[in-house]
Amino acid sequence: MSLHDNLAIHEEDAQRINGVLLHFLGESGAMEALLIDRSGQLLARGGASRSLDTVSLSALAAGAFSSTAAMARLLGETEFTMLFHQGVKESIHVAAVDEHAILLAIFDSRTTVGMVRLFAKEAGTAIGAILAETRSRPQRTGALAAPLHKDEVQSSLRERSV
Repeated sequence: MSLHDNLAIHEEDAQRINGVLLHFLGESGAMEALLIDRSGQLLARGGASRSLDTVSLSALAAGAFSSTAAMARLLGETEFTMLFHQGVKESIHVAAVDEHAILLAIFDSRTTVGMVRLFAKEAGTAIGAILAETRSRPQRTGALAAPLHKDEVQSSLRERSV
């Protein structure tokens, strides 16, 4: 099940999540953090504003996490909750936030995997609590629950121009 199937992150929750990501980056020394749902959709981003293909990175990280979960099941585990990929210049730490989301951190030699891992666990717990609150709120129903159709948008624009 995708996080987007039943979750709308409201502005105040998005701000809280961004605050957690910024705190995580400051404490861990990581350069960037991505909150991703398990289908690979980017939910939030914090850190350096460099040109990064977050769409591809999010999709690939979610795929790697999913395939690792399949390996875990082969070993009798429910899931491996953390992945670490070490590069020459940069490394990636990917950790489960909850059953719907994962936190990806990009870091370099200015910090250690231990620091990133420690603070990623704290950030994941905080973000998981925010997402749980968001999921517990009543969902919109009726006419406002679905996106507008093309003719509804055109009608609304005509009414405004009159």
